[in-house]
Amino acid sequence: MHPGLPTNTDHKFKPNADRMRQGLPAKRPIAGVKHVVAVSSGKGGVGKSTTAVNLAVAMAQRQKAVGILDADLYGPSIPRLMNLRNTEPAMDEHNRLLPLSNYGVQCMSMGFLVREEDPVVWRGMMIMKALEQLLRQVNWGSLDVLVVDMPPGTGDTQLTLTQQIPLAGAVIVSTPQDIALLDVIKGVNMFKKVEVPLLGLVENMSHFACPKCHHESHIFGDPANLAAKAAKLGMDVIGRIPLTEAVCTLSDAGKPPVVAAPDSAEARAYRELADKVLAQLK
Repeated sequence: MHPGLPTNTDHKFKPNADRMRQGLPAKRPIAGVKHVVAVSSGKGGVGKSTTAVNLAVAMAQRQKAVGILDADLYGPSIPRLMNLRNTEPAMDEHNRLLPLSNYGVQCMSMGFLVREEDPVVWRGMMIMKALEQLLRQVNWGSLDVLVVDMPPGTGDTQLTLTQQIPLAGAVIVSTPQDIALLDVIKGVNMFKKVEVPLLGLVENMSHFACPKCHHESHIFGDPANLAAKAAKLGMDVIGRIPLTEAVCTLSDAGKPPVVAAPDSAEARAYRELADKVLAQLK
C-alpha cells in the first residue's frame, strides 16, 4: 500500500449509509405501478432474463396486471424472449412510450428502440438518460407488478434504479456454482446497503433432467451448497429451475415455457416462484 493512501481500515473512509443518502433525490413511484420487483444476478449467463420473463408471465396467469422493463440497456433480451423482435412502440398524446404486449404482459425495452444487431455504445450519462426515459416516460397504465430485468453486476444502472424508485424487493438469480455464488454475495450486499428487501434466491439450472430416463444430474454443483450460502446471507431459496432442452429452445423461439409447455417441470417451477413472490408483496 502506498504510504499516505487511505485504507479500508480507516473509519473515515468506510461507507456510511447516512452519508450515501445525502444529496440523493427522493424516490418517486412509477405512475400507476403498485409494486416494482427487481430480478438481478451477480454475473451474466445464469438465466436471469429467462427467469424474469417466465416470472412475469406466470404472475399474469395469476390474473395480475404485469409489466416487464428491460433495464439491461447494453444487452436487451426481452424482445427476443417475448417474441416482440422488430417491433417499435407507439407514443401516446403526451409523448409517452406505449408498451408492447404479449402473453398478457406489457413490455418495454431498449431493444425496441435500436436494431437488434446495433451495439449501444454510450457513456454513463447517456445510459442514465435513457434509463430515466424508460422509467418516467412510459405509459404503463395500471399495473399490479412491474418486473425489472436488471443488468448483471452492481453498476450505475442498479444504483440509479434503487435510488430513484421504491422497490418492493429483489429476486436474485444464480446457478449453484461457487464462482457464480461469489458474485451473488456482492449483489446481495448491494441491495442491503440501499435498503431494498430481498425476496429470495432462485437456483437456476439447479439440475439437468434427462428427457429419456428422467435422471437428475446436478451438473453445476450440489444444491445444498447454494442453500447454505443463502441461509448465511439471511435469504430463502424460493425457486429451483431445472435445466432442460425445452427451456433453451423455447426461449430462443420467443415462447416462454409457462405458455408453450405449461405441464413441464420448469413451468411448474416458474409458477411456484411466482406464487412465492406474490405472497411477499404487500
